[in-house]
Amino acid sequence: MAEPQPKRTSDAERNIKLNRTSLHERVADELRDQIISGVMKPGEKLSVNELALDIGVSMTPLREAIKLLAAENLIEITPHRGASVSLITIEHTRALFEVIAGMEGLAAELATHRMTDADREQLQALHEKMRSHSHDVSPSKYFECNRKIHDAVVDYARNPILKEQRGKLAQQAARVRFFALKNSGRREEAMQEHENLMQAFEKRDADAARRIWRKHLIGSGEQMIRLLEDC
Repeated sequence: MAEPQPKRTSDAERNIKLNRTSLHERVADELRDQIISGVMKPGEKLSVNELALDIGVSMTPLREAIKLLAAENLIEITPHRGASVSLITIEHTRALFEVIAGMEGLAAELATHRMTDADREQLQALHEKMRSHSHDVSPSKYFECNRKIHDAVVDYARNPILKEQRGKLAQQAARVRFFALKNSGRREEAMQEHENLMQAFEKRDADAARRIWRKHLIGSGEQMIRLLEDC
C-alpha cells in the first residue's frame, strides 16, 4: 500500500502565510517608529483594542507585533497588567551605550579598509544630506539620516556576527539617541563627530575612525543620562 504523500501547500496558502508574516512586521515597524520618535511615551500603557482600530488590523498581528517589540526591549509585558512602552533608565542607558559604543567603534575600524569607493561616496552623500537638516526645528529628517549612517558603517564592516549582535541593540540605541539629539547643542557636537569620522575614512585611518565613533556613541549615551538626571 502506497504511503500517503504529504499535503502540498498551494500558492494561495503560501501567499496567505507570507501576508500574515509581513503584516505583523509592518505593524511592528509602525509601533517601533512611534516608540523611537517619542510619539509613544516611556511608560505609556498600550490599549490593544484602540491600537488595532487605529492601525486597521485584527488582534492577532497586533499581538505578534507587540511580542516582537518586547523581544527588542521596547515594550514591557507585565502579567495581569498588559503591555506598556519600556522606560528609559539611567542604568540601562549607561550599560547599553558601553556595549554598543564598543561594537560600532569596531565597525568603524573594520569599515575603514573594507568599504569600497562606491560605499564611501554613498556615505558622504548621506553625511551631506544630514548636514542639510542639522538646523531643522524637527529632528526627524536629521535623525533618519543619522540612523542610516550608523547602519551603513556597520554594513561596510562586512562582519556578519558583528552586524547580528549590534542589530539586537540597535533599536534601543536609536530610541535613546533620538532623545539626545533633540538637544541642539548635542546635535552640533554630533555633527562635528560625524565630520571627523568622514575625514578618518578619507585618510583610511582605522584607529582614528574607531576612537571617533566610540566617543560619538558614548557622548550620545552621556547626553541622555544627563537628561534623565534632570527629570
